Amino acid sequence: FSEAASFSRQHSKPILLEAKTFRIRGHEEASGTKYYPEGMIDEAMKEEPMAKIMANLEYWKLSEGELAAKLEQAKARVDEAFHTALEGTTPVYNKEESLADLFANAPQWEPNTSDEQKQMRFIDAIHDGLNESMRTWPELVLMGQDIADYGGVFKATEGMLESFGPGRVRNTPLCESAIMGTAMGYAISGGKAMMEMQFSDFVSTGFNQIVNNLAKLHWRWGQNVDVVIRMPTGAGVAAGPYHSQSTEAWFTHVPGLKVVYPAWPNEAKALLMQSIADPNPVMFFEHKALYRTLKEPVQTGAVSMPLGQAKVESEGSELSVITYGMGVHWALEELQRKGLEGRVEVINLRSLAPLDKETIVASVKKTGRALILQEDIAVGGFGEHIAAMVARECFEYLDAPVELVASDATPIPFAAELEQEFLASAKLADALKKLMDY
Repeated sequence: FSEAASFSRQHSKPILLEAKTFRIRGHEEASGTKYYPEGMIDEAMKEEPMAKIMANLEYWKLSEGELAAKLEQAKARVDEAFHTALEGTTPVYNKEESLADLFANAPQWEPNTSDEQKQMRFIDAIHDGLNESMRTWPELVLMGQDIADYGGVFKATEGMLESFGPGRVRNTPLCESAIMGTAMGYAISGGKAMMEMQFSDFVSTGFNQIVNNLAKLHWRWGQNVDVVIRMPTGAGVAAGPYHSQSTEAWFTHVPGLKVVYPAWPNEAKALLMQSIADPNPVMFFEHKALYRTLKEPVQTGAVSMPLGQAKVESEGSELSVITYGMGVHWALEELQRKGLEGRVEVINLRSLAPLDKETIVASVKKTGRALILQEDIAVGGFGEHIAAMVARECFEYLDAPVELVASDATPIPFAAELEQEFLASAKLADALKKLMDY
């Protein structure tokens, strides 16, 4: 133990010590040990550390009296420390200080932007953003299942193994909790990590690492965790209940995580690079149905875009649609279909945590009506938070109840025909008309 402690102090690295011990008391005080076989505790006590020392006093160069004195000294130190702690000043809660401790300050980053633009699909923009990030930050390591030779299930990392080598583009075992733990450990040691979740649904097996480790380390002892988790998400591709869920609200509920959800290729690249530049854990959601169906000019080179800055996609005067991801496209398509441009305003949130409350409130105060559109189900979804915030902040400006349009509260159907009726998009037209006519 002394050698291990010395190594850790000298090199600032952890060591795992396995101590094979026997629990002579119950799992907790109430349970007792009556279920132990007769004699088991007595046998175990022969291997107890103090019993071994007592049996080998000559080896330890101790007499029984000297050992007893050492034990008394140890107990005295514990008692003294305990009573000192009891006499200490009671801490006083400071809300501002506690909130400020959630995140490490993000350094100012000035990318070498280019004036050139190139037509890219959503997945191409992600790929380009990762490529530029690998060139910008030599300490960045990509990790995930089949992301190296195979290029990832969606080909987001295709060709990067050849460009940057197996030390920086790393295949991992099929174990999300292990990948997350590895990414966290590498980040704590001073690196940057991007971990690809093959499907956002699979994040559940790495959930504890994210919500109880990544999210809390900076608040607990000031240790930033520079990890970006890419989360291919969403339905509409007939992939069924285990590869189509909207999981963003699982993480917007957890203090200490940033949650980003772009809707367009250009912002996807810029927000991804900004997320990688940020020294805090970021959940980066990418809608799978947009990967190869959406194309637009994307700025080449290194680019960035502030997190927590929404965009007014379409200005209007009678109703505000507040949405993100695929919802942005559903809303814009419905406006065009019904000729509602100029009447309905569409807000693209782009990031959920931090949330651009100012843009939302300003829009609703202008239009007097608010419709929150999300692909997730209603109960416990992020839209409920926005609806509550709008009702509270804009109450005196509202001309109609706040409307939340969401998908049905069931697992996602496999059949494409059923899936389309399950989705929030199937309810959007009726909800818009109801709110406009109120």
